[in-house]
Amino acid sequence: MNRTWLVTGSSRGFGRALAEAILAGGDRLVATARNPEDLADLVDRYGDQVRTAPLDVTDAAAADRAVQLAVTEFGGLDVLVNNAGYGDVGSVEDTDLASFRRQIETNLFGTIIMTKAAIPHMRERRAGHIIQFSSVGGRVGAPGRAAYSAAKWGVEGFSEVLAKEMALIGVKVTIIEPGGFRTDFAGSSTQLNEGRPEYDAVVGAAARMQRDYNGKQPGDPRKGAEVVVKIVRDDLPIFRIALGSDALGAIERTDRARLEELDRWRALSQSTDYAAG
Repeated sequence: MNRTWLVTGSSRGFGRALAEAILAGGDRLVATARNPEDLADLVDRYGDQVRTAPLDVTDAAAADRAVQLAVTEFGGLDVLVNNAGYGDVGSVEDTDLASFRRQIETNLFGTIIMTKAAIPHMRERRAGHIIQFSSVGGRVGAPGRAAYSAAKWGVEGFSEVLAKEMALIGVKVTIIEPGGFRTDFAGSSTQLNEGRPEYDAVVGAAARMQRDYNGKQPGDPRKGAEVVVKIVRDDLPIFRIALGSDALGAIERTDRARLEELDRWRALSQSTDYAAG
C-alpha cells in the first residue's frame, strides 16, 4: 500500500535522507522547508509523486496549510514526521532567554503545532502514524545543550501522553532517538559557544568535541531513514527506538544509573507516605 507522508525539515540532513527513502520506495510525499526552492530537485526527479510547501513549524496557519495540501493533492495524510529542529551549544548562564525560546519554540512547540494540525484528519479516518524525532539528548541531559535537551525531553513527555490518546482512535506514535549522524546538525546548523572558563570542563569540551566530531559521527542518515520507513511500512509495534550504537549505549548507561539511584533512596522515598492505619 502506498502511503502519503509529510516530513518537516526535508531540505537537508535526516529529513532529506528520509524524503529520498520515501520517494524511492514509491510512496507520496509532501516535502516541507522554510525555503521550498531547496526541494526543487525532488520535484524534478519524482514529479507528481511529491509536492513541496514552505513551512515554519512554529506557524500554526502554515502547518494547517501543509496538512491540507496532503489531503487535497493526495487524498489524505498517512504519516507525519516531525523532524525539523536544531540545537546550539552554550552554558545555561551564557545562553540568553531569546535563544532558549527560539530553540524550544522550534523543537517542542513546532512538534506540538504540527501534531495538532494532523490529528483532526487522522481522527476522522481513524488511522495514521506520527513520527516524533527526539534525540539521545531527550533521554540524557547533554552538557552545553540545556535548551535543546529541555525541548526534546518535552517532546518525549508530550509523545507519551499523545500515544495513549491516539491509541483510542487508531493512530500510532513512534519516538525516534538518534545519536550522532553525519548530517549538518553539528555543522552550519549549530552555533557553538565555549563560554566562560568556569564551565569549560563540560561546555567548552562539548563545543570543541562537536567541531572535531562533525563528519565523523557513527550514524549513516540513509540507514537511519530506512529504519523509519521500515517501522511504518512493516507496522512494527515500536513506540520508542534509539538509532545508533552511541545513542543505545548512552541511554542504557543512563537508565541503569537512574534505576540504581531510585533503589538506593527507596526507603527515603517511601518515608513520605501516610502511616498505615
